Amino acid sequence: MTKVLLATEKPFSPAAVKQIQAVVEEAGFEFALLEKYTAPEQFYQAVSGADALIVRSDLVTPQVLEAAKALKIVVRAGAGFDNIDLPTATAKGVVVMNTPGQNANAVAELALGMMVYLARGCFNGKSGSELRGKTLGLHAFGNVGRRVAEIAKGFGMHVYAYDPFLTKDAIENEGVTALASVEQLYDTCQYVSLHIPANEQTRGSINYALLNRMPQGATLVNTARKEVVNEADLLKIFAERPDFKYLSDVTPDCAAEIAEKFPGRFYFTPKKMGAQTEEANVNAGIAAANQIRDFFQKGDTRFQVNK
Repeated sequence: MTKVLLATEKPFSPAAVKQIQAVVEEAGFEFALLEKYTAPEQFYQAVSGADALIVRSDLVTPQVLEAAKALKIVVRAGAGFDNIDLPTATAKGVVVMNTPGQNANAVAELALGMMVYLARGCFNGKSGSELRGKTLGLHAFGNVGRRVAEIAKGFGMHVYAYDPFLTKDAIENEGVTALASVEQLYDTCQYVSLHIPANEQTRGSINYALLNRMPQGATLVNTARKEVVNEADLLKIFAERPDFKYLSDVTPDCAAEIAEKFPGRFYFTPKKMGAQTEEANVNAGIAAANQIRDFFQKGDTRFQVNK
């Protein structure tokens, strides 16, 4: 019998687990669960007999893939998949998928929520500022970027986007102004929200040269990955521009220095929380289970990321 392992150090909600299990068992597969594991060896042992694996931010390393002798598919319940060793998976013939769009609303609501929180002085009782009328730039315009745009327009923000993989028409059909270059995005927008993946091209790409182009009252919003921001340059822009603020769903390595030197100009979630809603939990988990079912029953590889 095909065995599907749900392995999550940071567990799904009980409701999500129940629905994931129902999809797996209705397909005629065996369901196995590993939660809150404290050592990699526990993961290695659990995955050893699995044909399919669902993870969240868990690291699917070469050691995990070596232990998983029967593994045919890994699905990351979420959009990002940099926690999975794609070259090793590909070499072993393991299909890797993500579940794009399932967490988009949760991440977008967090991005706007953090903007409101900092604009209002973290609700410290003093006068703050409003989002209405401000310029917001979306650095990449995928599922999350589109949802951020939809919510931001409801706040009365002027929304712009840059995405080198999309045409101007594809962006402007969503009611957003397309910009021709990343430099133009940072020149134009008081708020810039990052929605880029972490890869060889993007790591450290959000640097001093870009950030210093932003107009007065600049706020960078990061619900992507901390690796895309050059932290040495981040500290430099904080020091040189008293108007600069940073919001992140990924606590930077230099967080202690920022807190000591630049109080009131940042907010970092205590852990990555973009997808931490009941709805996102359920949506991403069920999507992962459905994709595994369709892979085994129909040969469907639509969401494969290691082609």
